[in-house]
Amino acid sequence: MTDVLAPCAGRVMGMADVPDPVFAGEMVGPGVAIDPLEGASGRQTVLSPIGGKLVKVHPHAFVVLGADAEGKPLGVLVHLGIDTVKLEGRGFEVLVRQGDTVAAGDPVVTWDPATIEAPMSPVVPVVVMDAPKGSVTSALVGSSAGAGEVLFSL
Repeated sequence: MTDVLAPCAGRVMGMADVPDPVFAGEMVGPGVAIDPLEGASGRQTVLSPIGGKLVKVHPHAFVVLGADAEGKPLGVLVHLGIDTVKLEGRGFEVLVRQGDTVAAGDPVVTWDPATIEAPMSPVVPVVVMDAPKGSVTSALVGSSAGAGEVLFSL
């Protein structure tokens, strides 16, 4: 089993409840999401959910490519908010560079989800890339998770 850590604190939501049809429909991949406004307040440090190489780093999103317990490639996308690409990086501080290697739980980005205003959303999808729809579940859906806590296992 490979543990995927919560990148930030908050209430865990099923992917179907994400306020974006692409994520809710698992078109990017299966996973869960975190509502960070129901966790810590103020500026938050977002952690890498798995160990591996940062193959994509944007202020509002990043992808870590690691390996599962069997050594097969495992990519996890963390998307900080919905439609936050429109902020063009404002309000985010990237702590790493694309191509860096990180351990699970390493700091990647800081942001303040309370500054995200409608129609954007601060909800943070955590997506397993290239996995079958419906293949990710978490016993934490509906409850709170702390940053760095095991969110789900694959």
